[in-house]
This record gives sequence, C-alpha cells and structure tokens, in this order.
Amino acid sequence: MKKTFSFLLFVCFALTAMAQIRGSEIRVVVSPSHTDWVYSLNEKCTFVVQVMKAQNLLPGVTVDYELGPEMYPTETKQGVVLKDGTLKLQGTLKTAGFLRCKVKAYVDGRTYEGLATAAYAPETLQPVTEMPSDFQEYWTKVLTEARYTPLNPVMTLLPERCTELDNVYEVSFNTKSWGSRFYGILSIPKKEGKYPALLRVPGAGVRPYSGDTYTASGKAIVLEVGIHGIPVTMQQSVYDNLGKGALYGYQNYCRDNRDMIYYNRVVVGALRAVDLICSLPQYNGKALGVTGSSQGGALSVITAALDSRVTFLAAVHPAMCDHEAYFKKRACGWPHYFYYSGGGTDQERRTVRYYDTANFARLLKVPGWYSWGYNDDVCPPTSMYAAYNSITAPKELHLYLETGHYWYQEQWDEWQKWLRVQLGVE
Repeated sequence: MKKTFSFLLFVCFALTAMAQIRGSEIRVVVSPSHTDWVYSLNEKCTFVVQVMKAQNLLPGVTVDYELGPEMYPTETKQGVVLKDGTLKLQGTLKTAGFLRCKVKAYVDGRTYEGLATAAYAPETLQPVTEMPSDFQEYWTKVLTEARYTPLNPVMTLLPERCTELDNVYEVSFNTKSWGSRFYGILSIPKKEGKYPALLRVPGAGVRPYSGDTYTASGKAIVLEVGIHGIPVTMQQSVYDNLGKGALYGYQNYCRDNRDMIYYNRVVVGALRAVDLICSLPQYNGKALGVTGSSQGGALSVITAALDSRVTFLAAVHPAMCDHEAYFKKRACGWPHYFYYSGGGTDQERRTVRYYDTANFARLLKVPGWYSWGYNDDVCPPTSMYAAYNSITAPKELHLYLETGHYWYQEQWDEWQKWLRVQLGVE
C-alpha cells in the first residue's frame, strides 16, 4: 500500500512538472517598423530581427530568412551571421496583400523560428475564385434532396458528462441518406423552458469531442458535431489510427466531383445539425448561432449562408478561402488545393468553387464576428480578407496581429463573450 501511494505521488509530481513546461529560452523576434503592421502600397517595411536569450540579445547567431508575399517569398538567404544579434530587412508590395518575413535561428543544435507579416491595403482584397452561375440553385437542390431522408435522431444520455445545470447526450442523425450519419455531443439545460441554441462545427482533423457546457451553462442548447460519420466518444487511439489511415487527407477526396467531394456530405451534415436543433422542443425558435475555427470557421460561414434559421455566426481564422488565388500567384486558404500539387485540372477548379468560403460569404445576411492573426500560415490573411471583404452583412473583425493558426486567451474570451451576448445569456 505504501509503495502504491509513493508511486501515485510520483506520478502526480511528474504530471505537474510536465504541465509547467512553457515556451523556449531562445526567442526569435521579428518586428515590423509600424506598430499596427499596416502599410501603404509601395511603402517600405523594415523588419527588425532579434535573437534573444533571457530577454537579452544573443550575438553570433546564424539565421536563415525568407522575405516576400505570403507563400511566395522573393528573397531567401541562408547562413547569415548576426554579429550583435540583430538584422534589419526591408521589403514592400505594389499590390494589396501581405508581406511576410520568416526567420530560422540555429543555437546549440536547435532550430528556433520567428515571423511577422505586414499588411498592404488588405481592405481592398477581393476573391480570385469564380462564383458558379448555378451556385445557389445547386445547394438548394442538394439540401432539398437530403431532407427527403428523415433525421432519425438517436440520443444517448452520458451521465458522467452531465453537470448540475445541463444534461449531456451523444447524438447521431442522418445527413444525406440512410446510414450516412453525423455524430455529436448535445447539451440541454435541465430546467424546463425554451432556450437559444449554438452549433459548434469542428476544425480539421479526426478526434473525439467532449461537448460544450461552458459557453452558456444552463442557459442555452449547444450541439458540437464531428464531420466524419463516426461516434465521437471512442478512445483517442481509434481517431489517431483513422487520421493516419482511412481518413488521411480526407479534404482531398474526390475534389474533381462536386457531388462526391468529401465536403459535400460535410456541408449537408452541418445543415442537418441545424434541422436537429430546430426539432428540439427546448429550442426557443429565436437565437441560433454557429461557430468554429479553421475548417470550423469555413463551415460557420457556409451554414449561416445556406440556412435562414441561423441568426448569427462567429468564425475564427476561417479556412477554405479563395482556392483559385493560386492561379494568380497569391496566397490561398487551407487546404491549399492547387499549391502543393502545382496546379490542378479544369474540373477540379470547377468543383472547388462550390466549396469556397468566399462564395458563401457573398450570401451572408446575418451578423458575424470574425478574428484572425497576420502570422497565420495555414489560413493566410490574404485569403481570409478576400472572403471577409465579400461580406455585405453586418460584420466585425477582431485582429490579434501576432497570432498564427491559434488564438490568445484574450481572443478566446472575446469570442465567447460575443457568443453569449448574441444568445442573450450574457
């Protein structure tokens, strides 16, 4: 017994120590000369590169750097020695977009990275992607046909996840046809009454979901869905194996066929999730929002654009923006359909137009909250601005300049607060 207690105590201390690992001793700081990181066309931007240890300049460091428009650097150098730990680089853009400076520093056998991205007239960016003439007609037909199939929802209470204020269920429902199902976690307030609702749509990847009992505990219905047609409560190893196996690169499946591309069923599933929410007797029929980040940011825009029952959306660093920007040698959004393959067929170009966030953005009619950073290299700001500038509905953009494909605590808090206000529970 004594040995068991000692072992458990050791494990607790080990886990505590692991949780305290934070950051790196060496930092590569890249600072644009304007504090707001915004420049006029043709104006020179000076990037000051500093390699620091314990908040002091580290002399004699060797660095590699690249400078130029996102994803298309025009100046690349390797093995530059910073005698005093500092380097100044200059660049400019003649057309709207983002100028990025990326630096790798090599210290004691380790590699450290830093970057900064300057904005040039981002408010003028417009999508390169074309809007198909039958875009709305196509999606109306797809959704109408899908709804011929009854939802046939299944709800299973998860007692271990229920809270004092919310009942939590694993749910599943039909999407396009019998057997093609979405799975998710549904939280419903325990107290009898009518409530607003929120749909959470996921970022890319294959993973389990725990549900949301934190945004508006006891005050709103929240449905968090997965997109892969598999239960969302299995062991992590199952999702790891699927992500490396059968679902590896799912975003590229059948991208030359608008009816068979992977995201066809995903888009339909997100809209059927709205159907499920609206079928719940606890839903008040008023406030209904959709939110997510990255892939989930794209699905938020798509869902709000296609379903008039959605009353607001919040999208953080939305993906799938302006796929065809590649053909103008301009940064395109994840999954960068043509960038890594060196182009694509005409049929692929025609197909992905039906799955471009920028085209859905043009259809939005409800208020939206949007947020991203300039250093995002998964969803480049050029692509996100192209979609954002297409929106004519009420919108607000909250920039956190230094962030990449992640968010700061302040950004998360602001996001959650806005959602609660829209739900009417703040």
